[in-house]
Amino acid sequence: MLQIHVFTFNPFSENTYLLFNSETREACLFDPGCSNATEQSALKRFLEEKSLSLDHLLLTHAHIDHILGYSWVHDTYKLVAHANEKEITVFQRGVESAMMFGIPYTEGPSLMTDLQHGDTLSLLGEEWELREAPGHSPGSILFICHAKKWVIAGDVLFRESIGRSDLPGGNHDTLLHSIQKQLYTLPDDYTVFPGHGPETTIGHEKQFNPFILG
Repeated sequence: MLQIHVFTFNPFSENTYLLFNSETREACLFDPGCSNATEQSALKRFLEEKSLSLDHLLLTHAHIDHILGYSWVHDTYKLVAHANEKEITVFQRGVESAMMFGIPYTEGPSLMTDLQHGDTLSLLGEEWELREAPGHSPGSILFICHAKKWVIAGDVLFRESIGRSDLPGGNHDTLLHSIQKQLYTLPDDYTVFPGHGPETTIGHEKQFNPFILG
């Protein structure tokens, strides 16, 4: 059975999602934001208590708050992060971004840029559709599990809000177009797990999101 657990990490209150199959004990981590020893221990302890094997590491995008724990995850679990190729430049700005915000950061190894729009991933016993949704970051990827009606959305769409578009590579009109075409075309009962804040549903956002109604 597929389950999801959210950790809220780092000074940006970023949501790091751990998905796992309770039968196979296989786990996948989305957006490793763990930024210090306490947060790293919380993730490691959860994996150990559930007897999970962390086998996959995926990025919705590569802004600094979503990759602060990448180096530690790589060193601890020998995993390379998978992302969209348009996130390479964003990832390479990580050190600069960390210095700008005054936060500690150790850069991880180069990304595996093999996540493309329209691809399907077989992950944790389910099929996941990938959709590119630029505007917040140029290579933002949505991970959609139709069987569970789940969307791991990164910073594209929040509960009654949207991702910022004033960072390098961002564009407000592009972001709105991505939400309209890649998210609001999903059924209303799909649950959206955003990169910050509480979960929401497609139907709720189409009705109540002040930035873009469906």
